[in-house]
Amino acid sequence: MVDLILRKRDGGRLSTEETNWIVQGYVKGSIPDYQIAAWLMAVFFKGMDGEETVDLVKSMIHSGDVIDLSGIRGIKVDKHSTGGVGDKTSIVLGPMVAAAGVPVPKMSGRGLGHTGGTLDKLESFSGFKIEQEMDRFVEIVNTHGLAICGQTSNLVPADKKLYALRDVTGTVENLSLIAGSIMSKKLASGADAIVLDVKTGAGAFMKTEADSFALARKMVEIGELMGKRTVAVVSQMEQPLGDTIGNAIEIKEAIATLKGEGPEDLMEVCLALGAQMLILGGKAEDTGSAKKILLEGIRSGAALDKLRQMVQAQGGDPSQVDHPDTLPGALFEEDLLADEHGFVSGLDAGMVGLAAMLLGAGRETKDSVIDLGAGIRLHAKLGAQVQPGTRLATLYANDREKLAAGKRMLDEAYTLSDTPPVIRELIIGEVHL
Repeated sequence: MVDLILRKRDGGRLSTEETNWIVQGYVKGSIPDYQIAAWLMAVFFKGMDGEETVDLVKSMIHSGDVIDLSGIRGIKVDKHSTGGVGDKTSIVLGPMVAAAGVPVPKMSGRGLGHTGGTLDKLESFSGFKIEQEMDRFVEIVNTHGLAICGQTSNLVPADKKLYALRDVTGTVENLSLIAGSIMSKKLASGADAIVLDVKTGAGAFMKTEADSFALARKMVEIGELMGKRTVAVVSQMEQPLGDTIGNAIEIKEAIATLKGEGPEDLMEVCLALGAQMLILGGKAEDTGSAKKILLEGIRSGAALDKLRQMVQAQGGDPSQVDHPDTLPGALFEEDLLADEHGFVSGLDAGMVGLAAMLLGAGRETKDSVIDLGAGIRLHAKLGAQVQPGTRLATLYANDREKLAAGKRMLDEAYTLSDTPPVIRELIIGEVHL
């Protein structure tokens, strides 16, 4: 191991066998943390070429379970987002794409940070079961076209160990390691094609467009080299996506969007990603025709019905899709008001996310308990003209102290100015090979 650390430290490359030996040795416990930490730091500074990155991904995939979804009929398309604030796209997108005839078998994770992950949000439905036996998961997708469940505990265990070590050794922000972490889980999950939603901006993991496109290209390259059709869409995350941040409150917004009554920005992102999913799934030739199919699913009610079917099939209460006011709520609510004239020129997505976490909507640690009813509804986003007393946002919490802390943080997220800001395009571009 010392020889391999030295070679990588000096800018050399490792063979397939050597990379595999490192990953498998770490998972089995025969290589200690301190040596893997040194190797990660060498990779961080010297990088990996394309072949080395694919070798790393392959080895990580085969460190645990590889999901076999061959029992699902049709071209199975998965979607992954690099994360953001107010990002409830999976809950809108899955039903839209399934209604168009493309099966969506999605394995998701829980959230750590500003709000819960997709699974936490879905647990806002009474009785919703995120854990599904594989046979049942396949059956639900074959019957309804859509299922969203938790990842198996033995899916890419190498990534769990490596990420935990990267997190405490300052080696997270390396393109090969980030791309390897994301793509190993997606490729082990068994879909035929993958659409990636890569966020950029203040509320995203990658803060600049250049870094976001570099990550997108790296992930698309890995997917294609592994024999999976892969496309990435790069989208803006300077401000939160949609008007809500939380868990049950985001489910309510997802339901409204599936009725055609949701925020324009959320629908724009869902149409951009959904169009690529339909093209990869063989249901459309181009983005224009794909978006028409998706919008017809909204208009006819077929997309909303897919959500209803999935909720019922996974043990949830489907009546809550039709009566979202029965989803978890909060005891206390308070408005954040503007105190001057001007335009909203800044709405820091990262700080809005922190405010939601302070309200109880997210996890500070893995063991934190999420308050499904806590959250934020934004009334004024970038470009809005306000005056003293204008409602900027409403905060919801079940604890008065948390409500006060969240309000202070949310107030800091807003910037007002005398002139309207330049609003950048939401969809910045696509990456294909």
